[in-house]
Amino acid sequence: MTSRIESATSRPAVIFDMDGVLVDSYQAHFESWRRLAEECGRSLTRDEFSSLFGRTSGDILDRVWGAPPPLGERKEMEERKERYYRDILEKEFKPMDGAADLAQALLEHGFLLAVGSSGPPENIALVVHKLGLTGHIPVQITGRDVTRGKPDPQVFLLASRQLGVRPGDCAVIEDAPAGIAAALAAKMVAVGLAGTVPIEKLRHAHRVVGSLRELTPQSIARLIREPRAGHQCPPSTR
Repeated sequence: MTSRIESATSRPAVIFDMDGVLVDSYQAHFESWRRLAEECGRSLTRDEFSSLFGRTSGDILDRVWGAPPPLGERKEMEERKERYYRDILEKEFKPMDGAADLAQALLEHGFLLAVGSSGPPENIALVVHKLGLTGHIPVQITGRDVTRGKPDPQVFLLASRQLGVRPGDCAVIEDAPAGIAAALAAKMVAVGLAGTVPIEKLRHAHRVVGSLRELTPQSIARLIREPRAGHQCPPSTR
């Protein structure tokens, strides 16, 4: 019989970032943004994109295009880019190793699950479906639900509120420095998944892993229970 893990006051929760955590989508995002930039007579290098990855579409448009496009044009550009992205994922979906298994194990141990991403709902729904988790992740906070992107904690605080869980009972799994900063600002456990960026850039997380298979419901529950005030745990790849 599977044991259930619960914190002192409520069920624990895990909030997954999507890109680079549930799905290996770096190349799909880069290619879709590069294509859009090219169609608009601009260029986007891999290095430039790396510094922007994980931010909202609006942030990326502002950085790459400089002067923000008119509102109607801006919306059309964002939607076009996301269509390119979903087309790529439909043909070449690359789940992160261990993502579906970890989610299922967490569910079996009584965790609540959410996704907190800057992407639109259509992207999240596609990824959740491809992972076989439709119906198992009731809270999905998207870029349309927030007014401030990471490193602002708004996306994670909104997820915990909709789950009905205190921020201190939540762990966030992120692959980007901005996401780790957002989790820490929300007073949640921050777990960094190396790969999108080097381990050193995630060193401010409570724990850093090289694979989702290094995480278990028990290890995440321990992190949630540990006192965290005033310091972060040293990075670990164990």
